[in-house]
Amino acid sequence: MAEQKSSTLTAVSLKQRSPPPGSLSPSSRTLSASMLRERLLSLSTPMTEIGDTLKAHIDFVPIRVPRKRRLQLLAVAAFSVMIPCSIAFFIFLCSFPPLWPFLAAYMIWIHFIDTAPVRGGRPSRRFRALPWFQYIADYYPASIVKEANLPPDRPYVFGYHPHGIIGMGAIATFSTEGTGFSRLYPGLKIPHLLTLSSNFFVPFSRDVLMALGIGSVSKKSCTNILSEGPGSSITIVVGGATESLAAHPGTADLTLRRRLGFIKVAIQHGADLVPVFSFGENDIFHQMPNQPGTSVHKLQKKFQALFGFTLPLFHGRGLFNYNLGLMPYRRRIVAVIGRPIHVTKNKNPSLQEVQQVQSEYIDELLR
Repeated sequence: MAEQKSSTLTAVSLKQRSPPPGSLSPSSRTLSASMLRERLLSLSTPMTEIGDTLKAHIDFVPIRVPRKRRLQLLAVAAFSVMIPCSIAFFIFLCSFPPLWPFLAAYMIWIHFIDTAPVRGGRPSRRFRALPWFQYIADYYPASIVKEANLPPDRPYVFGYHPHGIIGMGAIATFSTEGTGFSRLYPGLKIPHLLTLSSNFFVPFSRDVLMALGIGSVSKKSCTNILSEGPGSSITIVVGGATESLAAHPGTADLTLRRRLGFIKVAIQHGADLVPVFSFGENDIFHQMPNQPGTSVHKLQKKFQALFGFTLPLFHGRGLFNYNLGLMPYRRRIVAVIGRPIHVTKNKNPSLQEVQQVQSEYIDELLR
């Protein structure tokens, strides 16, 4: 009986140790792993082929580039990422509790106390003339073509066309001395380029914008600046967000017929209107096809209706290549500043008067 029980236990233990049907033995496992490795190696693309593919589609920057061009690239790159970097730096500072009282006071100052954005900022001629901004202007390069003198005995309203994706030509022309604006138009006060009010709620970067003389594009801001008297001026990128969606290389689709507000402001303050057309503004970025009626265009218009600005889907070059990234291309930008259109001051102009001045403005712009 004991022998029978022992043989039964032995059979059960052997049965438990024996591999189940269909399982792999250690030798077969080793063989399968090696076969799998060979199969994966045969399917994977060698690194040399990946490198050849990248070289065929991406135009990389050569190792040896003149130092001046490197500095121009770095200056434009730093300016392009200024707003997101400012936000990230502010969030980083928030991680230090001892700084909270100072950061809270700064945010209260930004949102409720500081009125500089509607008064033309806090412009500094020395800051505008820093070499950094000269490098930015020389990157494209950006330049001015002067068609007439602008006597400093009256205020001016510059209308800038086209908007482009970001309006980098407007910044280089009117917010820096990189193109020599003050040298070409002596006697005029620092010109004030106007932009969205939301840009002045971003900590730190707002102070850079205001030091350049950039202000808020609001009626109050226009009134405050033009009321400073002769020689004062504002620059309005007339097409706005709508025009930025039509910014494609080699085109100039302007949004102008319905833009009467800046004409009316000029008449109310007796400011001469000066049309400015910037050749090359639309060439520094490539935008995703978004013709009216497409799904992309509809989504962009809905976004604009909700937030007041839009997000063009664009690309440019990179830091280390010439054809893939979010940096603007090196394309020449030439801002042609036209002849002033004299305006008679009228606090309450009629629609007919505004349209008449607009017609003269368009004729000068298309001349």
